[in-house]
Amino acid sequence: MDILDVLTDLENVVPFFQPIFSADEHRIIGYEILGRYHSPDSGVVSLGPFFLDSQIPEEYRLEVDNTVLIKALNKSLMLEKDMLLFINRDADILMLDDGEQFLEQILQFSKQGISPDRIVLEISARNYIGELEHLDHLLNYYRTYGIKIAFDKIGDDSSHLDRIGQLSPDILKVNLQVLRSTAAGAAYRDILYSLSLLARKIGATLLFENIETSFQLQFAWKNGGHYYQGYYLCPPEEEFSPRNILKEKLRGECHSFILSEKKKLEQLFSLTNDLQERIQDLLAKMKKQQSYAELLRSLSGGLEGIAFRMYICDEDGFQLSPNLFRNIREWELQSAYIEKNWSWRPYFLENIIRMRYGKKGILSDRYSDIETGEIIRTFSCPLADKDFLFVDLSSTYLYSREGML
Repeated sequence: MDILDVLTDLENVVPFFQPIFSADEHRIIGYEILGRYHSPDSGVVSLGPFFLDSQIPEEYRLEVDNTVLIKALNKSLMLEKDMLLFINRDADILMLDDGEQFLEQILQFSKQGISPDRIVLEISARNYIGELEHLDHLLNYYRTYGIKIAFDKIGDDSSHLDRIGQLSPDILKVNLQVLRSTAAGAAYRDILYSLSLLARKIGATLLFENIETSFQLQFAWKNGGHYYQGYYLCPPEEEFSPRNILKEKLRGECHSFILSEKKKLEQLFSLTNDLQERIQDLLAKMKKQQSYAELLRSLSGGLEGIAFRMYICDEDGFQLSPNLFRNIREWELQSAYIEKNWSWRPYFLENIIRMRYGKKGILSDRYSDIETGEIIRTFSCPLADKDFLFVDLSSTYLYSREGML
């Protein structure tokens, strides 16, 4: 694509619209506006490389950006009044005139029926060279008009995660391109899961983009995605897709996701109950005079092949026993852990209170063990005298239980 061809042929610079679907309504709630060029030689080509080429003067890129935007807004006048319009802007290009031209265009169309609160500005500031405070001031000013702010390409890296807390955007747009299949690493999936927790904390909506497979859609659904976008759903088109184009398909897929998740939760509760009964039976057969080290030794026989580490703490998180650790050959006591405090661990005290009031054990979510590096879960249950038993379950055992890893 020749740059001069684009700049001298703005008539053939056109907007395409990629639908964005909602998780609750299973229909289109908005469109992302994307730039395309009708090339006489190559057909329809994306203007993405044009906008990302730092060698092209910013004022030229701004001119093409504005051409796409004006044509898109004119075309969007036919849409229903609740449809959102997602507009991409590079921070450096936006700040060329302190963002005045963009706002003028939005306000111009507000008089024609496109309210500013239907506009979502997707801002890319990863390589922004200006003052971030100046940019933040502008974005907050836009918000006074009702314009929503979205941070895009979250999930590519963590280079601007610190900015999320400072600006508290309305939408976090998470890129699922890396998550192309179940072969993607568990650690990466956990990082994306943490974004759902962050979004909930700051009151942001999660939009998962680049969904290309059913697996990615299920991941987005499971991890709190309110909006979905990608070629698996609908590619960008020059015309608007009907709002309910995928309503039945998404409803069906969502139902299958629900059944799958319910099955996993049932397996989780089944495992919790099995461990609770097994440990209670073992404890009932033991002498009450045993020390905690002896108690762990006695438990190990009944938990062979299930646990690889056990220890006992009081309700404040201070460890009262040694670790009983299963090495390659045998169980060994590790006395160095006595008196260590674990209350700093996330959810530790919350789980203690849950066990105290529920009077039964709980199973943790899966996590990576710091010492072994394996993905594990921990089962914990109350003992007498406000003390609590913690049993780290081996990854081999969890793998044998469907859906536990």
